[in-house]
Amino acid sequence: MSKSDPTSASDAKGEAVTVFMADTDDAAVNAATYTIGDLAREFGVTLRTLRFYEDKGLLNPTRDNLTRLYSARDREHLQLILKGKRLGFTLVEIGEMIAHHGEGKSASLDISADTVREQIEHLERQRREIDEALVELRRSYESLANTLPR
Repeated sequence: MSKSDPTSASDAKGEAVTVFMADTDDAAVNAATYTIGDLAREFGVTLRTLRFYEDKGLLNPTRDNLTRLYSARDREHLQLILKGKRLGFTLVEIGEMIAHHGEGKSASLDISADTVREQIEHLERQRREIDEALVELRRSYESLANTLPR
């Protein structure tokens, strides 16, 4: 299993927790630093996006004069932020998930089974709403297309 696959674990109460791991190469990555441009290119995000995540407290680069230097931990957090967004979680939820993993742990989004189930239900509800909107828009388009002169 690769590190980006979900795995099961138990929390302190013995409840099942789903953990989404970031892909990392531990030893080499831990000593590395990255500029804002490095991370933007690697992850296909804008500089503004990275500054926004910094403003929200999700990334914490150090400064060398005006240059932002991101640590391996910031890089892992960015991976997790983007994974969490792909899974449909809000930045507040992602921030809470990232905050619950401590130093020395692999970067992961610690998500309870209930949270995963709720997110699945939320996304399925959104899909139904989008499907309904598409049906309505297609009907409107067909109606409008039939009234245009040919």
